[in-house]
Amino acid sequence: MLRTILITLSLSLCAAGAWSDATLPTKDLEGTQDHPLLKRYEGSFIVAHDGKAFDEFVLPTGPLQEDADKERRDQHNNHWFAPEQSLALEGRTTRLVYVVPAGRSPLEIVRNYQDEIEALGGQVLFACKGEACGGDPGRSSSGGGGEMSLAMVLYPEERINAPAFSNGNCALTERIKDQRYLAAELPEQQAHVSVLAYTLKAGHSCQALDGRTVAVVDVVEAKGRERKMVKVDAAAMARAIATTGRIALYGILFDFDQATVKAESAPALTEIAALLTANPDLKLLVVGHTDMAGTFEYNRTLSQRRAEAVVAALVRDHDVDKARLLPVGVSFAAPLASNQTEEGRAQNRRVELVQY
Repeated sequence: MLRTILITLSLSLCAAGAWSDATLPTKDLEGTQDHPLLKRYEGSFIVAHDGKAFDEFVLPTGPLQEDADKERRDQHNNHWFAPEQSLALEGRTTRLVYVVPAGRSPLEIVRNYQDEIEALGGQVLFACKGEACGGDPGRSSSGGGGEMSLAMVLYPEERINAPAFSNGNCALTERIKDQRYLAAELPEQQAHVSVLAYTLKAGHSCQALDGRTVAVVDVVEAKGRERKMVKVDAAAMARAIATTGRIALYGILFDFDQATVKAESAPALTEIAALLTANPDLKLLVVGHTDMAGTFEYNRTLSQRRAEAVVAALVRDHDVDKARLLPVGVSFAAPLASNQTEEGRAQNRRVELVQY
């Protein structure tokens, strides 16, 4: 019996070692290539990538500052930090993560990207190094119970899609040193660029990459989104509420981490007002839902403020009786999909109307 247990344990450890260890890359990750606007540093290899046809991206243009509410935490129990200045961008997003040749410093990498950006007619909006960037300069996108890092603001750990212990995952989650960062604009190309470079302090299964410099390049192009949303009119809302007691709406929009209803929400608000006019006895809970970015309590407050903003807009702009609407914020307590993917998070960010 003991011999069987030892053999099983030995086989398990061998299997784990077979798939878990990072190795020095000798070619790009399959299916990846450089962004057409920016060349790579010579000799670098792509180890991770991500991107969306249309998404939001917060580009830090100033150092990180701790939130005034010292008790605010992210979902990994880190003290919350955010850039004191930033650009809220929308468009086509591309993220490429490179491991650069041995012996190259983060400063050299960032300077080369700066030269490339300026050669394209672009300009640097902000640059920093180490502690001057704010937050924890020794962390990449991973870690809990301390302070958020610049990498966590750019791309939190829950968004990492590279498999555990792969080159890409190691490059984005290990401890780091000598952090360098720049944010830039390419006016002619209608694009913005973020370059974060650092040296890995890798251990255990990521040991092969210890001491290597990583360049994390994010490009946001001002591409228009495809308009494929099916319009939910008052009649469709009425049918859904009569059948299920509720309806989820995605046409009510807010800026990232804000509770101001965007102008693009006007058609959805008009249909809600028409629904209430056609059904004079109908009373609705206006329920705000969020994804899992941030703590439950922070998102509960944000979702409540967003629900209240929707009610205020209906009362102010459509003469709806406030007594027929009750705003409720439920944070991420009722997801419709997994919060581990961007598609799932987008589905969870919504406003629901619930009959009461």
